[in-house]
Amino acid sequence: MTQPADHPAIAAPRVGLLLVNLGTPDAPDAPSVRRYLAEFLSDPRVVEIPKLAWWPILHGVILRTRPRKSAHAYAQVWTEDGSPLAAITRAQAAALQAAFGEEVLVAHAMRYGAPAIGPAIDALMAAGARRILVAPLYPQYCAATTATVVDAVGAHLATLRWQPTLRFLPPYHDDPAYIGALQASVEAGLAALDFAPDTLVASFHGMPERTLHLGDPYHCQCQKTARLLGDALGRPVEVAFQSRFGRAKWLEPATDATLARLGREGKKVAIFAPGFAADCLETLEELAIRGKEQFGAAGGRHFAYLPCLNADAPGIAMLERLVRRELAGWL
Repeated sequence: MTQPADHPAIAAPRVGLLLVNLGTPDAPDAPSVRRYLAEFLSDPRVVEIPKLAWWPILHGVILRTRPRKSAHAYAQVWTEDGSPLAAITRAQAAALQAAFGEEVLVAHAMRYGAPAIGPAIDALMAAGARRILVAPLYPQYCAATTATVVDAVGAHLATLRWQPTLRFLPPYHDDPAYIGALQASVEAGLAALDFAPDTLVASFHGMPERTLHLGDPYHCQCQKTARLLGDALGRPVEVAFQSRFGRAKWLEPATDATLARLGREGKKVAIFAPGFAADCLETLEELAIRGKEQFGAAGGRHFAYLPCLNADAPGIAMLERLVRRELAGWL
């Protein structure tokens, strides 16, 4: 049907893919980190403490002291392309765009910081995306990560007159494609070392223990990932949880305590972070730098950090396979 001459231009209908990761400050300085932490730590999914109790702690203590310390940590891993997490997520989006070609419009966003989810959805829709698959890049489901992406998407949709049709990529902690990509990545990393580790440690981001008792499946899914990966590698994988914060009891064993124990035992260790889709502060600074120092201080001599899947071939092939499956009937 011919449109009227004065009809506004409308892009042809397309399918969109929005990759979403956690987020990062804009720069490795205290003001940027303060803005990022203020947004991140204000999310009730992240800190499940009543606002009346939490707000004085957040604004009176944490945002006055933590930004400077965190900025120093970010500065140690910052690159010419900016934050490692931001740079790698951009590369993942570009690689998937190349893989899908004209079939799919690919964009990326951060749950906290920039680029934000709302403007990314708006840009996809302006380019013609009427159907959008939102892909939270968290293999293991957690309310503080996966669910808060869904919250943010829903909050933005509530502001739109014309809403797109949406799907969400499910958690993929036990998907054969994910386990296979991890296996290929770990085996390649081990083959490049100048020593043979006798202990493999899978370090996942920690969560307060109460989240497990409240029904969050995260702990169980982390354990299953490690078990399936160990089966694929033909050797056991130890599980540990990093990035503890505050005084609450967190999931155990703790990564720092695990590394100290293995150092005292004289083990040769390779550690990796299968719950992170891209290397970031928590892997490059907390594990590769501070984790190595903790291991060495306890007497350990052989330590290696193995990188995340990032935008390397196994990881991109895995993401393409998962996305194509979830786009069935749309392409």
